[in-house]
Amino acid sequence: MLLVDTHSHIYLEQYDADRTQVINAALEKGIRKILLPNIDTVSIEPVNQLVKAYPEVCVAMMGLHPTSVKENYSDEFRIIQKEMMSGNYIAIGEIGIDLYWDKSRLREQCMIFEQELDMALQMNKPVVIHARESFDVIFEILQKYKGSGLRGIFHAFSGSPGQALHVIENDFLIGIGGIVTYRKSGLDKVMQEVDLNHIVLETDSPFLPPVPCRGNRNEPAFLIYIAEAVARLKSVDVTEVASVTTGNACRLFGLNMENKR
Repeated sequence: MLLVDTHSHIYLEQYDADRTQVINAALEKGIRKILLPNIDTVSIEPVNQLVKAYPEVCVAMMGLHPTSVKENYSDEFRIIQKEMMSGNYIAIGEIGIDLYWDKSRLREQCMIFEQELDMALQMNKPVVIHARESFDVIFEILQKYKGSGLRGIFHAFSGSPGQALHVIENDFLIGIGGIVTYRKSGLDKVMQEVDLNHIVLETDSPFLPPVPCRGNRNEPAFLIYIAEAVARLKSVDVTEVASVTTGNACRLFGLNMENKR
């Protein structure tokens, strides 16, 4: 059984003491690829260093996280943009709009988000979208790109069945993480409406640990709990969940589970 953790921040300092053990634990559970979304200019070097250290497992994305769109956003984005164009990145991410923490930068977040979407099209790369308290705004922006070939993932999905179907109609995949294991998340209803062909699995480590690991630092090895939860909700074997979701990730990102990428 092979799995892909499509969203993990194991380059952060929370893993400085045991990063090798974390990666080895993931490999023992069948997680063969760990995708690393960038956050801001500070995280570029840790992301690239981790890929250099574990080229067979770790794969990098490049983007500016919406919560990093602050006073110096233009300087941050200039560096991120240059890095996108010069590096060997598998996707544009993590990008999007976050209105949970701060609504005052909505205009700037939208502007940067659209520029990153334009770059994704220009470079023929998928995007990984962070959507927190911002589904309607993001859907409105994506309408401008309908039929353009834009593709990607709505990461850490926690929306309604209707929003999930809207994501699918926009030719995006749904990123399912630890939230699916939470009793009152509502994702049980989403899983009833959404076929496995439209989802990928992720941990968002070190955030959103699944049951039975809540209260602990999340890590890629815990992806197995997410796969098992999806299997229960879909009434299928976990090996089917692994096979379909891994295939979805491989097609979207151009991953080859047999090579050293």
